[in-house]
Amino acid sequence: MNPKRWIVGPALVALLAAGGCSHAPIPVAENFPYTAQKKVRSAGHWDVVAQHAMATTLERTGQAGGRATVVQVTLPDNPSVFDRVFREMLLTHFSQAGVQVVESADAPIKVVYKAQLVRHSSDRPHLIPGIFTALTAGVYVAHYLGVHAHQDAALAGGLGLAAVADIARSQYTGGPTHTELVLTTSIMQGDRHLGRMTSVYYLEDADVGLFMQPPRLPAVREYKVVSQ
Repeated sequence: MNPKRWIVGPALVALLAAGGCSHAPIPVAENFPYTAQKKVRSAGHWDVVAQHAMATTLERTGQAGGRATVVQVTLPDNPSVFDRVFREMLLTHFSQAGVQVVESADAPIKVVYKAQLVRHSSDRPHLIPGIFTALTAGVYVAHYLGVHAHQDAALAGGLGLAAVADIARSQYTGGPTHTELVLTTSIMQGDRHLGRMTSVYYLEDADVGLFMQPPRLPAVREYKVVSQ
């Protein structure tokens, strides 16, 4: 008996059997396509987010019939450290853009934002698809590009080096964390939404306290002492 046929035979049978199974008791797990998500690691990053929210507000109000000239930026109830600082940053950016910021509730445009924390208990694997292929291609082009590399090989190698750079950059961020920030900014005109923007960011787990609402103090009651 040919040992090669003895090995290939069962494998082929197993493959055919798997192909014939077209039903599963539950859906199989599948990852989403590769995407990138920014990580907020400093107050400077908060400022970038605030500037983007301001620019989006002016863009949306312009699309609705006129660029906003007067806005009110509301502070969420029981604000966190992030909430307070983020509002100050928004006020600065609106002012620098020539927009008048008022405290009155009857402002024509109101900017409302809400920060929510999402905490994951599952593992956060730091995995980039195709890492070994990318590393191989990168090493290949680094070694052969200076010799007589074919154009296709040079292109593949270049992409490999780019992927290696992306991997290194991701590693430098510290990778994904268990905590994410969901930041929603609403642009209101009366009771009408002119626009909404929701962004999701990774947070360092150690920085969660900056985004959490402080505990509410119990109400203080006054008691009158009556002499007997």
